[in-house]
Amino acid sequence: MPPAPGDREARREDVSETVWQVLADKGFGGLTLRAVATAMGVSTGMLMHYFPTKRALIAHALHLLEKRTAERPRRARPGAGLATVRVMLLDILPLTPGDTARNRIWVSSWDLSLADDGLAEEQADRYTRLRSTLLPHLEAARDLGELPADTDLEGLAATAVAFTHGLVVQALFDPDRFPEEVQSAMLDAFLATVAPPRPRRSGAAAAPPDPSAAP
Repeated sequence: MPPAPGDREARREDVSETVWQVLADKGFGGLTLRAVATAMGVSTGMLMHYFPTKRALIAHALHLLEKRTAERPRRARPGAGLATVRVMLLDILPLTPGDTARNRIWVSSWDLSLADDGLAEEQADRYTRLRSTLLPHLEAARDLGELPADTDLEGLAATAVAFTHGLVVQALFDPDRFPEEVQSAMLDAFLATVAPPRPRRSGAAAAPPDPSAAP
């Protein structure tokens, strides 16, 4: 018998919390109706009143993961321009145990998303939204002179996301080689490559000639 409406709403939070626990322990590869039912101490048949198929369970898990990611604690925004872009990208990296756990779950979801056209489209939309959140701050950086005036901002947003997520994967697989300080330094080095060279101050001494250079 299906649960009564009141019971259904009362148990929804418990179900979501259990789904999250299974994700944290086993990733998407271990997320099954049976695993969630076992963790809740209920029958698979009861759980199917909430998720009639495994795909419905996966879709709910992705929604839950996105919600938890959006609600995670974030660093304070220091101001307009590249400083804020830097903080936004730091918030993506696996620099804390919580961020590492979330990133592990996200990475484990990619295989499932690639195998399902609907889930793949939703994942592409997530990347589109992520890039769009960077654009206003990249525009501010350009207006402040922190980026060249002719910078392709949409291309730079895509490059920044690609760099950051590539670093996420490396840090997850090789955390000893990519601890927090290394990840932060690599991000700073990346952002330094997109900024224009600072003009030399008036009266500054020119660099001495290289004696090994050809005449």
